[in-house]
Amino acid sequence: MTHSSNKYIVLVLTAALLSACSITKKYERPKTISTDKLYRDQASADSTTIANMPWQSVFKDEKLNALIQKGLDQNLNLKNAIENIVQARASLTQSKLAYYPTLNLDANATRTKQSEAGLNFPAGININTLTTTYKLGLSTSWEADIWGKLSSSKRAALATYLGTDAAKQAVQTQLIADIANNYFLLLAYDKQLLITQETLESRIKNVQTIKDLKEGAIVTGAAVVQSEANQYAAEVLIPDLKRNIRETENAIHILLGEAPGPIDRGVLETQNIPQNLATGLPSQLLENRPDVRQAEFNLRTAFEMTNMAKTYFYPSLTLTASGGFSNLQLTDFFTNSVFYSLIGGLTQPLFNQGINKMRLTTAQSQQVQAYNNFQQSLLVAGQEVSNALYAYQMAADKEDSRKKQIEALEKAVDYTQQLLEYSSDTNYTDVLTSQQNLLAAQLSGVNDNLQKLQAVVDLYRALGGGWK
Repeated sequence: MTHSSNKYIVLVLTAALLSACSITKKYERPKTISTDKLYRDQASADSTTIANMPWQSVFKDEKLNALIQKGLDQNLNLKNAIENIVQARASLTQSKLAYYPTLNLDANATRTKQSEAGLNFPAGININTLTTTYKLGLSTSWEADIWGKLSSSKRAALATYLGTDAAKQAVQTQLIADIANNYFLLLAYDKQLLITQETLESRIKNVQTIKDLKEGAIVTGAAVVQSEANQYAAEVLIPDLKRNIRETENAIHILLGEAPGPIDRGVLETQNIPQNLATGLPSQLLENRPDVRQAEFNLRTAFEMTNMAKTYFYPSLTLTASGGFSNLQLTDFFTNSVFYSLIGGLTQPLFNQGINKMRLTTAQSQQVQAYNNFQQSLLVAGQEVSNALYAYQMAADKEDSRKKQIEALEKAVDYTQQLLEYSSDTNYTDVLTSQQNLLAAQLSGVNDNLQKLQAVVDLYRALGGGWK
């Protein structure tokens, strides 16, 4: 390498140090990303949030907690998310190693046949010679990161790695919510089945009572047939409830990563949930919601890929060196056979069919998409929190009214049955209507309780709880 070449490289390096900061930028969260008013009709300055509670504290049912723990240990989607982290970690390590020079070992033997016809030999004489060259050498190559290409690549790999970790956390929070929601749904089906079976027993007795009243000429045969139909109306609900129970059990087992089977469980009435549903500040979603964090990491990756695309427009400096031994004889291979070379090269892109420009255009477009996805993830998070809060509030608002409705219908059933037995002022249609309304209200009351429980689960997940 000549003195003038050395001087040129030094000048380029100096210029690079002065201008590299203008080529690649440092990532900062876009100021246009706003979390204001993400929670509809909610304005709180308190940073306390149930998202910071461990799931073992949110759910008090030991059988539910055992299922959740088994799901965290065995769920196949969660295992795949962990493997994504392993792959991203390998890519991150690879990006770090790009800072170091490559080193290659070359050992070979080359046999060459050469014709010496016409070289100081009598006419007609043709002599072929065989020569063997033995070579052993090392070569190395190193690219100087003068424009920040390698640094941007490492930061992109780091953001990707952190994104896969956030994705795993998102799978975990969703898994916990799915297990809890299905568990509560299963308890609700159990309760509805119990109510229906008790109602069926009552209606079977009622059929016999109506038959006795018919014999006493208090009611007609139509009342007997109606009472039997009323019995079958309750009876026909049972197979569907049993099917729902079995399908929900099977769904939970899939979440646990195991074959279908029964589920050991408690009862709906004993479920305790947090009473203080603190949501914290909307801005906390940026740190607590794994999918929001993943979306921002994806934006950071796209940002660094844009940085990398810009560096391709500038010259690259590569230093290569090689050295070793080369000789025609193995006996004196390591004597008088040393060779070496040192080369420094600058490559300035001039024309490459528009690849660099298209690379930059693509990277910039992908960055815009990543920004949009980040913003969308925040909006969806705010929507889910708002919906879960309102669902809980509406379920709570129905509690008192539903309780009074059921109490009134229970009295109506008792009164109409007594009037039917002891008075001619009531026909069986009144009894039938009150009984049907009572069963519907009781089943709806179970659904109200389920709505409240699932709203808490959904709120916990929406706020980003379950992964800490």
